[in-house]
Amino acid sequence: MAAMSLRISTHNSNSSTSDLLYRTSLNDYSSRATFPVKTGRKRFDSIRASGLNTSTSTAAFDVVVVGAGIIGLTIARQFLQESDLSVAVVDAAVPCSGATGAGQGYIWLINKARGDKWELAVRSRKLWETFAESIQNEGTNPLDALGWKKTGSLLVGKTPASSITLKERVRQLSEAGIKAEFLSSRELLVEEPALVLGKEGGAAFVPDDYQLDARRTVAYIEKANRRFATEGRYKEYYYEPVTCLLRSGSSGKVQAVQTSKNTLHSRKAVVIATGCWTGSLVHGLLRDSDIQVAVPVQPRKGHLLVLENLNSFQLNHGLMEVGYVDHQAAKLQSTVPDSGPVNHAETSSVSMTATMDALGNLVLGSSRQFVGFSTDIDESIINRIWERAGEFFPTLRELSLRDLSKSREVRIGLRPYMPDGKPAIGPVPRLSNVFVAAGHEGEGLALALGTAEMVVDMVLGNPGKVDCSPFALEG
Repeated sequence: MAAMSLRISTHNSNSSTSDLLYRTSLNDYSSRATFPVKTGRKRFDSIRASGLNTSTSTAAFDVVVVGAGIIGLTIARQFLQESDLSVAVVDAAVPCSGATGAGQGYIWLINKARGDKWELAVRSRKLWETFAESIQNEGTNPLDALGWKKTGSLLVGKTPASSITLKERVRQLSEAGIKAEFLSSRELLVEEPALVLGKEGGAAFVPDDYQLDARRTVAYIEKANRRFATEGRYKEYYYEPVTCLLRSGSSGKVQAVQTSKNTLHSRKAVVIATGCWTGSLVHGLLRDSDIQVAVPVQPRKGHLLVLENLNSFQLNHGLMEVGYVDHQAAKLQSTVPDSGPVNHAETSSVSMTATMDALGNLVLGSSRQFVGFSTDIDESIINRIWERAGEFFPTLRELSLRDLSKSREVRIGLRPYMPDGKPAIGPVPRLSNVFVAAGHEGEGLALALGTAEMVVDMVLGNPGKVDCSPFALEG
């Protein structure tokens, strides 16, 4: 399946059930702010450069990035460091209010298979390593700045069948030049004494995988970006939902981004990186134009359970059960409105993931659900995460989750899921100066720096370091 379903016509379509769904999710995007946003049909073609909204302030930048998650902020960082262009970052809320702040921070290759995303994943991990090294060379500990740790990763299983799968994963990684080895359950007792897999279990081990703290990393990148503000090259516009794009009547290019408060002119490019809201936002912005681009990104809800001050428990690596990879690839059974409602029970899963964060907290996951844009805590999911963790770490069964209620945090994020498992990265057809970078699902942190480099190379016309064709909006 292509990364993007593309429909271009020369007339305006009538309102449909699909259009209603996009309107609903656009309202979800707007509700991330603290004030209402109009979502009516008057949008794009009728607005020209001569008819800008004079009730708002105006500013001009070379690049306007819509979205302040890890993808948007790293794209802004890449422009600032690799060019002399000026950049504005716009968001309906603030950084870490979406999927970015709810992740475990894995910068891993152990859970990646050879395929369309492999080169991007390898390149991105290398860029993260270079980033951490540069921080170290400046005299700052990357652990303090990013929560950066070389923990290594363990992909674990309990059955003979899973051990066969894991040995094959080790073989594939080794052939790709990645240091990897298979560890038996007995060998794992040395690496992770709390982990119990049984005699027939085992793990694939990649010692050179990393993890970081998403919130520390975002704060560090924000601070670094803001240093360019004194040069007039950077500005943030938070709590400002985008309401429309303003296109030049002569060239057809997008001339400006209209927010609830400002008109931000863009001389070079507009990049839309709004995670699971990207599909609804693009649809809404182009609704009355003759350009119809459907971005089939869907929100995939996830829970993480964070336990503080659990001194009786210790992990040395990041862990993930091998079944998580299958659940990660599970597809939404129905996204077509006419086919009836989706059975969310059939599209929900819980798999064991575990790590210790930079503060020494135990972070357990993970769940995947298709329940729309809901971010409510589901206690039944939390209980399933706890029970699943206990199947791998028996010492946790001696503790009561109820007794830990005062020292727990639940993180909920909406992963931007794409049906074919690949992010959409590239220009919007017929809008050569508008780019999309979204749909990374649970890999936004891991793929962020590679994605940023790819987008900036596209805009600047530089040779790409990674083949971008698998991520093109036209499949």
